Amino acid sequence: MKIAILSALAEEQKGLVQTMADVRSVAHAGRVFWQGQLHGHDVVCALSGIGKVAAATTATALIERFGVRRIVFTGVAGGLGQGVQVGDIVIADAYLQHDLDASPIFPRWEMPGYGRTSLACDADMTPLLLAAAQACVDGSTEDLRARHASTPPRAHLGLIASGDQFVSQARASQALTQELQAAGHAVLAVEMEGAAVAQTCLDYGIPFAAMRTISDRADDSAHVDFAEFVRSVASRYAQRVVLDFLQRLERLPSVEAR
Repeated sequence: MKIAILSALAEEQKGLVQTMADVRSVAHAGRVFWQGQLHGHDVVCALSGIGKVAAATTATALIERFGVRRIVFTGVAGGLGQGVQVGDIVIADAYLQHDLDASPIFPRWEMPGYGRTSLACDADMTPLLLAAAQACVDGSTEDLRARHASTPPRAHLGLIASGDQFVSQARASQALTQELQAAGHAVLAVEMEGAAVAQTCLDYGIPFAAMRTISDRADDSAHVDFAEFVRSVASRYAQRVVLDFLQRLERLPSVEAR
């Protein structure tokens, strides 16, 4: 069974690709895909690209061209939910597109043709990813987070919103949070790709799970030390969580056996 590790940023994949055995690269659809072995799993690593269209294209290529049967996504996000702080990890249990609006033909945020607003992540992989994330933050060292977070890191499980906007102003993030909460959507974090991958995986019947390291609070400080945070925190979290997750994944039956 082939597993895709999809990442938003190159720094998150560098360590994983370096850890892979029998690694080889393939250029396809304007992207580079790295194939190899990790913890006994056939793995394909790829960068999603920025935005929903790029991410959906990459996910489709992984499924159609490389035959992956599961996809796990790593990346960073802005924290929106109460108690979600810089240096925390959010594991998605569902995704929605916060910039989708086909009203009045369809209710706000509902996906036309799908009859739903949110897309649930895989019920088997998500708890394993959450356990791996919890182990990661429990074992995080002071030097890993001291310059970026004032509180010990935590792992969260909940709704993540995606949209083709980099939310970087406090007024915009507050308006987004309030609007979604008023409709019953308690969103924890915001980013730009995950919902598109979740929709692609739904169309193909591919189990999907995702983690996001919180790099900022989606406010006016969103740009501060972003590159250094990705290098020193998010990339290390991604590698630790993914490798732990792959070990835990061995307990699950294959997709074909379900």
